[in-house]
Amino acid sequence: MGGTRSKLAAYAALAVAAALLATSLPACSTLGSVKNKDGASTETEARNVAPEDPLARPTQVGWTSARASYCGFIFNPAALRANFLAAEAQAGNTPEQMQKIEHAYDYTLDSVAKTIKDDSRYCNTERTAAIRKDLNRYLAGDYTPSARLAR
Repeated sequence: MGGTRSKLAAYAALAVAAALLATSLPACSTLGSVKNKDGASTETEARNVAPEDPLARPTQVGWTSARASYCGFIFNPAALRANFLAAEAQAGNTPEQMQKIEHAYDYTLDSVAKTIKDDSRYCNTERTAAIRKDLNRYLAGDYTPSARLAR
């Protein structure tokens, strides 16, 4: 019974997060990509976000941070997030845009982490090489939306 209660609480939390995202990102095309009722395909959708999408950078940097954390890369995820958000603010984004960027980053990070958490074979050689390449770019301050599509 406790497991059922935990599942219901998790579904309720996910529904609240999706509702918050839906109200905070109504004009963004990434909304359909990251808003996902069950989170099952969030990792795939984050991987396939179009580079011209206004939220491609936060989606892909959050995606890479979640994957790198899961695969045991040694880096500071909070510092990566702070540096990314500082770069976005410095690029001249308005407070409203910054709020959308921050929400997209955090939602993607959390959703991807939940999606891949039980996949013991996720961190294969090809995938960790792709993660390493993107993570190194992001840690160097290059947030170009071109994350590797390694599976």
